[in-house]
Amino acid sequence: MMSNLARKLQQEQQQRTVQAPAKAPARRSSILTPGEKILMLVFGAIVCFGATFMVSKQAAIYEVNKEIQLIESSIQEQQKVNSDLEVQVSELSTYERIKQVTEKLGLTLNEDNVKGVEN
Repeated sequence: MMSNLARKLQQEQQQRTVQAPAKAPARRSSILTPGEKILMLVFGAIVCFGATFMVSKQAAIYEVNKEIQLIESSIQEQQKVNSDLEVQVSELSTYERIKQVTEKLGLTLNEDNVKGVEN
């Protein structure tokens, strides 16, 4: 019986050693080292700066495109005015109209002073 008791004790000790949890490695107080923290901070600052830079450039591009569209619309309006004025000039410079104006002013056509001009 004594040997049975010794065997039971020995088996219990073996079970305790097997069941004893392995010691967890000592945890560091912080997962990141100070150098890694600095690198992360610098990286974050670069990303923020880059994003801000891109947004500001996009805003500038938007403003330039807006100005271009305004200028193009004013150019189109001016071209329309110019074409209307060209039509007016062609209407006012017809031979019949010029003859009417000269007759109103009392001017006469002297055939001797008329010279033909060819292009």
